[in-house]
Amino acid sequence: DMTKDEIESFITQFPIYQYQFLTPDEIEYNDRVRMICKKECPRYGTSWSCPPAVGTVEECVDRCRQYDDVLFFSSIAQVQDIMNLDESLATKAEHEKMTHLIEQYLRDHSVETYALSSDSCAACEKCTYPKAACRHPEQMFPCIESHGIIVANLVDKFAMDYFLGEQYIVWFSLIFFKNAKTDDAPEQTEAETGASPEDDTETVSETLPEPEKDVDHTPSSDHAQPDNEEEAPAPETLSSDRPLEEDV
Repeated sequence: DMTKDEIESFITQFPIYQYQFLTPDEIEYNDRVRMICKKECPRYGTSWSCPPAVGTVEECVDRCRQYDDVLFFSSIAQVQDIMNLDESLATKAEHEKMTHLIEQYLRDHSVETYALSSDSCAACEKCTYPKAACRHPEQMFPCIESHGIIVANLVDKFAMDYFLGEQYIVWFSLIFFKNAKTDDAPEQTEAETGASPEDDTETVSETLPEPEKDVDHTPSSDHAQPDNEEEAPAPETLSSDRPLEEDV
């Protein structure tokens, strides 16, 4: 069976900023996130990576809880202005590539996986949903929020960083995983089937420029930790200067 130590050893080659192992039950799933998607996001109903294509929140939760563990990690990219949507989204491809390579490594070692990533899928200029099956299901990661997961709350819970200043964007991924069993295949999403409508956070520092010294790395008070919950330990720092490789 694949161990967390082996996974940690593998991911140090990537420019991961922070990572945390957790279980699906440690994640809070909230129906209200879906309502925000429906009312405010222009991608709602237009992408295989977003609602309603991913199923109901209940179906998403059941899907996530089929797995034993979760790798939650982030990467950062420098931009001129974080409010420039086009510039910010252009940095997402490198994070998605890294997520794909890590997930493929796990699958190559008989580990069943299910990955979610930041924001809506942008693999195609125009998604085929709902008229046709996903063109690239192997590249499509459903949006984290589409499953009722509030990233900011998860970040606060494990004392990770969410905002690093106006010139840095933080991307997140969740890879649910379990060692494969021959009689227990994972549930597939509609996009995959072509159907229609332990506990310390680690930080990996790479060769990205350091954030401005006056940047406040303290998680926003708007996302306070739940009452009666122990404060998570501060992230530790590991050094890794290896760039993201094309192939693993």
